[in-house]
Amino acid sequence: MRRLLLCVPMMILLLSGCGPAQSSEGEELALVIRGEYLEKAPWSTSAVITADYGQRVYQYELEAAWDGAETTLTLTAPETVAGVTARLQDGESLLEYDGVMLETGPLNGDGLTPVSAIPVLLETVRSGYITAVFLDQEEGMLRVDCSDPEGEPGEGTETSLWFDADSHALVQGEISLDGFRVIQCEFTDFTKESRDTHGGEESVENLGGD
Repeated sequence: MRRLLLCVPMMILLLSGCGPAQSSEGEELALVIRGEYLEKAPWSTSAVITADYGQRVYQYELEAAWDGAETTLTLTAPETVAGVTARLQDGESLLEYDGVMLETGPLNGDGLTPVSAIPVLLETVRSGYITAVFLDQEEGMLRVDCSDPEGEPGEGTETSLWFDADSHALVQGEISLDGFRVIQCEFTDFTKESRDTHGGEESVENLGGD
């Protein structure tokens, strides 16, 4: 079993009001979605991840789930790594792998890899420093951009997140390093548990629309 460092800086929230593509409706929706993803509700999803190393491009498919304490990531494709499982305990910064370590290598100095990308994206949903919000009424899609509050556009790590405006499901995420997109992740069948605060009962809600 090997360990891979996963570093996710905790950043404060900022919703700027500049730019014609932004609107108070989009900003309010972004805050609502952030609040929902901050809830301790288990979720699961399928994902296709494309990692671009410049001269090499890799694509992986995996199943991901969070039970309230631990994130489990199981690769389903390509066949050579199918079944490899990674686990991330809540409050820890290390991913533990069961099986063969992926040999693609990190994408940056913080240990970002194709498998660690989903925990990074979900942590950005919950705590990333929001620099821009774009609500596309026709497509029914909300885009939220996050980056270092002290950085310049096109420098450092920048993340873009797309949500279904109705279901609030995370449908796509991208991570760029110094203006170059290194991770693209497409989510399907996003399902989370919702708790009835009055009766104490739990229900399962499919946010993916599939």
